[in-house]
Amino acid sequence: MNLKQLIRPNLVAVDVEVKNWQDAIRAAGRLLINDGAVEERFSDAMIRVAKEFGPYIVVAPGIALPHARPEDGVINASISILRLKTPVEFGNKDNDPVYLVVALAAIDNRQHIEGLSGLADVLGDEEKIKDIKQAQTKEKLLEVFLN
Repeated sequence: MNLKQLIRPNLVAVDVEVKNWQDAIRAAGRLLINDGAVEERFSDAMIRVAKEFGPYIVVAPGIALPHARPEDGVINASISILRLKTPVEFGNKDNDPVYLVVALAAIDNRQHIEGLSGLADVLGDEEKIKDIKQAQTKEKLLEVFLN
């Protein structure tokens, strides 16, 4: 599966206001829930994973990649992308504060790896990171990930 199959327009939001990292994960989860990609319990599972394993989900400066297991309520493999209006602390001293939350919902390991691989191509590109920060609309943000 490529990013075009995983990221749909209704899974992207910009300038979202949140109070803390849990809110940020819930907001990214809400996009997936509203899309029918995951069950309600998926957001709680992403928060549980983050609490259990620590802020390793902050994978690069300003970028968090919350996720949970397929059995935590994944219906359709999907990725939601949330750019925060005001960055929040996730507790990762090297990479905080977080301005971009990319929630990954995979059905199996293969999809998980493919999704991460596609994301790594985008998030490892300095030009694309600049475009992500400057995107004024969800359409522009979506474009950065899909082109």
